[in-house]
Amino acid sequence: MRTKLLLVAALALGCIQPALASYDVVKKARCISCHALDKKMVGPAFRDIAAKYAGQADAQTALFAKVREGGAGVWGQIPMTPNDEAKISDDNLKVAIDWILAGAEK
Repeated sequence: MRTKLLLVAALALGCIQPALASYDVVKKARCISCHALDKKMVGPAFRDIAAKYAGQADAQTALFAKVREGGAGVWGQIPMTPNDEAKISDDNLKVAIDWILAGAEK
């Protein structure tokens, strides 16, 4: 009980930043410069990514690595540039990937 009270107090005082809403995370990180919810742009649509990785146990790990390392060949020859923690934190990246894999609802 004490832990819960401390957590609530820390959140109320702004000591802990809760993860942004998932769409806001990808928007803030500028992922939407190349990706859209439901149509291909420079990169694949978030929903196409969800469909491609559906049911894969290592999807979170694979996508995390792809975002951090960049690369080409999975969706065509246009490369995805690497994205470091200065662009999107590890925690927010995990939230964004979970959101994408869940179907990327706005």
